[in-house]
Amino acid sequence: MGSLPRVRLPLPLAAEIAVARVAGQLSRLAGAGGGTTIPGKLLWKLDPDAVDRLASRLPLGSALLSATNGKTTTAAMAARILGGRVQLAHNSSGANLVSGVASTLLDARGAELGLFEVDEAALSEVAAPAVLGRTVGTFAAAQTAGLMLAPILGGLLGEISWRLAFVLVAVVAVVLALPRQTLGAGERQPGTSGRASLRSLLNRWIALLATQATLGYLGFTAIGFVLVLVGAEEFNLGSGARGLLIAGYGIGGILLGRYAGSVVDRAGRPATALAGTIACTAGVLGLVIAPSPSSLALVFFGVGCASAFVWAGLNTIAVESFPENRAGATSAYSAFKFAGVAIAPLIYVPLFQVDTRLPFLLAAGFSALLAVSVVPWFSRYR
Repeated sequence: MGSLPRVRLPLPLAAEIAVARVAGQLSRLAGAGGGTTIPGKLLWKLDPDAVDRLASRLPLGSALLSATNGKTTTAAMAARILGGRVQLAHNSSGANLVSGVASTLLDARGAELGLFEVDEAALSEVAAPAVLGRTVGTFAAAQTAGLMLAPILGGLLGEISWRLAFVLVAVVAVVLALPRQTLGAGERQPGTSGRASLRSLLNRWIALLATQATLGYLGFTAIGFVLVLVGAEEFNLGSGARGLLIAGYGIGGILLGRYAGSVVDRAGRPATALAGTIACTAGVLGLVIAPSPSSLALVFFGVGCASAFVWAGLNTIAVESFPENRAGATSAYSAFKFAGVAIAPLIYVPLFQVDTRLPFLLAAGFSALLAVSVVPWFSRYR
């Protein structure tokens, strides 16, 4: 395995690195922390481009790992696997904002590959702008894997006992709760006062994004449970078969998530989200006329493929559009996705009891509203 030739650092960056390292040493001597955030925060203040310049020295590049839960555990597992093969620059302390990544790079003498756990809200600061969409698309694909595995595993366990499905969820929750992040949760974002206010979230753009999150989950993500009802009542499918019926949505998202992110980088955030939403609307309408379980599964797989483009576009908008309170905006956006999941049964079950086609027609209407609501974002991305 070859390595890049040694490049002499320009004096300004070399001086910035020296100052940041001294600050880290003083922090440790003063007992003000482990020096995992202060050096990077100072470097970021001195030169926002320094992180990219330091990362460019890694011969094998960098891998970013981001998720809602389980980041530290997964990153530690990846580091354990890769550590015996290459020299890693890894923020093992859990400092997962841009300052923690910068501090890790400062100490990465001789490293070949960067492995960085990154908070969702910091993705737009750590990932290069040219590949942010692809990064977020990959992140969305990983999230979608859960949507695929849940019905499959739940269905298979349900064939034995419905209680086992809840046991599995409890076990996963316990596993995710075991690791403790040392500094990641308390780290403040560079470039802010550390006192991001609720008021910064009270604006029409975040309200629009929250509405879109709810409409998306109502329109084509949460509609999967209606397919489960259809499979049970109209086709007499067992729990395992019903799980497979809706797993196609997740498979489509996994297959196209990264590609959808690349389209976001090339075609733009709103355009990608709008095209995906129109396709989702057509797909949900297709569920109304699908005559068999196999055709339902195929159409819902297509909806999952189209949804990858919706979420790649909207997720990228969410992580980059609100620098004054990026973490708060991302959390609010995610919360309203869950609101869509919570509201869906209250709306769709009564309609299903009247006519099995009505939930799909209403869901298509929600998807169409989402398409209309994406249009205002074009003015922000001119």
